[in-house]
Amino acid sequence: MKAIIEQRATPGRGQGIFALRSFARGDTLYVGVLDCSSSTKNHSHASQLGKTTFGFHTGLSSKFNHSCDPNCGIIINDSGGHDIVAMRAISTDDEATYDYAMRNYTIEHFPGPCACGNERCRKVITGWKDLPQQRKDDYAGFIAPYLIDLDREETEAGRP
Repeated sequence: MKAIIEQRATPGRGQGIFALRSFARGDTLYVGVLDCSSSTKNHSHASQLGKTTFGFHTGLSSKFNHSCDPNCGIIINDSGGHDIVAMRAISTDDEATYDYAMRNYTIEHFPGPCACGNERCRKVITGWKDLPQQRKDDYAGFIAPYLIDLDREETEAGRP
């Protein structure tokens, strides 16, 4: 099978994932496969897999960089893994990025400033809980569904 993405150096951000062909909205760039050999707590390479569970993905999943204005999002596949899917057109040689808030309700493990460099940069990598409502609306259909459930629970409990 011919590769459709590859890992490359990204200036000032270590490694990233780049498209080897063009992708249209809804195209899958990466199929998430869970590493079922271990579970973990929330940290920089862990993905939230449910309301209270975290785990790791195999392969290149951890090499996708965060962006506050991403071109990709998350769709949960049948195995519970996070597929990385194009939210808009991606051209050959574009870096494929997603907002880490699309998978984790809270993020405590990125204390430094965000380095995405986009005009819409929030200056800090936040979780879903801390996104403005407009950004949440922009990501509709490209996030882990448990984030919506956690928002609803917070609202019902009287927390903003």
